[in-house]
Amino acid sequence: MTSTYGDWLKQQRETAGLTQQELADAAVMTRSHISHIEAGRRVPSQEDARRLDRVLNTGNVLSSFLPAEDAAVATYFEAARLLEQQAVMIREFALSFVPGILQTERYARAVLDTSFPPVGEEECDRRLVTRLERAKILDDPVTPVVWALLDEAVLRRVVGSPDVMAEQLTHLVRLVESGRVRVHVVPYGVGAYQLLQGMLTLLWFEDQPPVAYSEGVQVGKLHDSPTVVARLQSAYHLALSDALSLKESLAMLKAVAKEFGHDA
Repeated sequence: MTSTYGDWLKQQRETAGLTQQELADAAVMTRSHISHIEAGRRVPSQEDARRLDRVLNTGNVLSSFLPAEDAAVATYFEAARLLEQQAVMIREFALSFVPGILQTERYARAVLDTSFPPVGEEECDRRLVTRLERAKILDDPVTPVVWALLDEAVLRRVVGSPDVMAEQLTHLVRLVESGRVRVHVVPYGVGAYQLLQGMLTLLWFEDQPPVAYSEGVQVGKLHDSPTVVARLQSAYHLALSDALSLKESLAMLKAVAKEFGHDA
């Protein structure tokens, strides 16, 4: 649906004789934001869509026919995945599993094995390749800046086997010790806190507004409304304030990894 919406926006822009930059200037947006909307990678906020309607004289078409925000994870995560590759800062919150870009191959396969309905080996391999490709953004030593806020359950729940968990947590330890990623753990002792409803990813960019992606059971949403994104950012920061320090979190990662190593 987003690509159809983007195609229509492009058609209206070209009919008006405007370049992407000219439309962006008139609508108080960035050219890259317009480009992503036209390519189907992003959905404009209501405010952006209203400004586009005014500039293109399209009544309220663009603001009234925004793609619905209740699509399944597969649809919306594809847009989030593309944005992930463009981000200069990523902040993850995970309640159950290690975030995808931080997963080892064996851990990722164990997570994919929990899919329902089950998928065949070929499809599992295809999804695994996609997940491991995402992790390549960490090959750059500086960008994006990545923070991961993990519920303690992420460390202690056995995914795959104790050996798989030991390898996965050791991978996180290496990322933290190298300075490439910051990891903070919210310990069980905190009790209830912000974000317990599901996972959250916050994304910042060099030349476009930040977005957020939230996910629950068989549903995911990409949020680019400034009000919603700001609210989710605040919720993340509140949860972060309850977490252990970087040093304390690293110590817990090492301790739990050692426990799994003994079990293995």
